[in-house]
Amino acid sequence: MFNKLRSKKGFTLIELLIVVAIIGILAAIAIPQFSSYREKAYNSASNSDVKNVKTGLEAFMADNQEYPGALNYDN
Repeated sequence: MFNKLRSKKGFTLIELLIVVAIIGILAAIAIPQFSSYREKAYNSASNSDVKNVKTGLEAFMADNQEYPGALNYDN
């Protein structure tokens, strides 16, 4: 009867705890890296927006021979 209990397939509690610990360590390493990538993406998007505004202002200058006096935003 003792051999029948041993022959069952499955994971032990120690094995499961080790897997959870490894996943926790990997998550602790990955989360700060992910935050860094998000910050870089926001900075790149902001730089792109500034370049688009510059292009729009230069196009306005080419059409009207002057820069706009004020920018109006409809929110």
